[in-house]
Amino acid sequence: MSRRSPIALMSMPLAVAMAFASGCAVGPDYRMPAAPEVSSFTATALPESTAGGAHPGDRAQHFVAATTAPEAWWRAFGSAELDALVDRALQQNPTIASAQAALRQAQEMAAAQRGAFLPAVQASYSPTRARAADATSSPLSSGASVYSLHTAQISVSYLLDAFGGNRRSVESLEAQSESQAWQLHAARLTLASNVVNAALQEASLRDQLTVTERLIGIAERQLRLLQLQRRLGAASGAAVLAQETLLRQAEALAAGLSKQLAQQRDLLAALVGTFPSKLRPPALELSAMRLPDVPTILPARLVEQRPDVRAAEALLHSANAGVGVAVANMLPQMTLTANYGASAETLGQLFRASGLLWGLGANLVQPVFQGGTLLHRKRAAEAQFDQALAQYRSTVLNAFQNVADSLEAVRHDADQHIATTRQESLAQASLKIAQRQLELGDISTLVLLNAETSFLQAAVARIQAHASRLTDVVAVYQSLGGSWGEQSVGLHEDVVIRSGSR
Repeated sequence: MSRRSPIALMSMPLAVAMAFASGCAVGPDYRMPAAPEVSSFTATALPESTAGGAHPGDRAQHFVAATTAPEAWWRAFGSAELDALVDRALQQNPTIASAQAALRQAQEMAAAQRGAFLPAVQASYSPTRARAADATSSPLSSGASVYSLHTAQISVSYLLDAFGGNRRSVESLEAQSESQAWQLHAARLTLASNVVNAALQEASLRDQLTVTERLIGIAERQLRLLQLQRRLGAASGAAVLAQETLLRQAEALAAGLSKQLAQQRDLLAALVGTFPSKLRPPALELSAMRLPDVPTILPARLVEQRPDVRAAEALLHSANAGVGVAVANMLPQMTLTANYGASAETLGQLFRASGLLWGLGANLVQPVFQGGTLLHRKRAAEAQFDQALAQYRSTVLNAFQNVADSLEAVRHDADQHIATTRQESLAQASLKIAQRQLELGDISTLVLLNAETSFLQAAVARIQAHASRLTDVVAVYQSLGGSWGEQSVGLHEDVVIRSGSR
């Protein structure tokens, strides 16, 4: 029989390990939940387009079937200033940096667990100086009681993944990493949506403030006219007081709008990632914003592209793999070990044949009784999977509700904007007639006050309705998952392509 060298003997555990590594992994294989079997998002079918009117802001929006969305969907509003704000926020906001760090942490944890697939190799060197009790207890052949001993060796250990416990652990951590990638995608989407909405609200408040200041100017002129008429005996003191009350109400409204405008700019600064004193927001005009058409998709695609749904689905995958880890912990665990080295009195003699030493070993451990710990951990893992499945289904339901709400808002807010535009036109015409008649003394002050109040309310309502139409588009893009398609989802740089079954 031929003698095997120590090196050849040390390679045997690795060969056995590789054979075991090709085995199956215990626990259930993951299958992605089926898409909901629904044919539409809303209870009633959407029309081809919304209502449209003669006013420039009343154009009809079309519901357009889409398979992809632009990577920077906010550019659909046609505002270079708005684009710059969003781009700056995505670069500077610390929320994005936090999400990126969380993703890197999850990726490194998965990479660390993959290291368990390889043998652990350690090199050691141990010099000692000792004295033996007598010659018989000395480890040296010379029998010297005082001696030096140098020992150097390489140790190799490998935990066989015979039942796939480590593979399930890696699968779980990779799924968690994928969930973090989708959470980063969601953070970017939420931040971009918040910046656009804040900018639109800032523009809306400025327009409302402008209208209110116009009304203040009108009210001041009317007050001066009434004061003159009172001195001439053509107007009562009550009429003057009523007009001044309306003026003060308008001034109070303007002060409230100014406060909201300042706070909105502070919010915009925080979203952009800078201090309020350092941001000079651009003067966006609602009237200059393009009103985009509305993208729609097949309901089955929503679960494939919406980041919060994909993040919840990845956590479901992780919980599923956790069941496999718990099952593998209940089965035998085998560890193979090998070491090779030498021991000598001096460094020069360390690797002579007489001082060589080596060893091979195996350790098989089968849990027999642990007070039900492993069984209950398995049941806990199964309960965690059930919880993740329920959370996934809840996330899907919320996603479909968000899409339905945003699409319904687009449809009905268009009708509201047309109505408020007509209301403003009528109120403005009525105010002009009342002003003229008051100058001629044909009507009472109460009629003029009502006309002024109606005009202010109608103008503010029209501005708010216009802003709502624009924010409705933001809500649609956000509810659909922002940017989607092959570039942003399947090949997104931050999304980990999972190796587990779908």
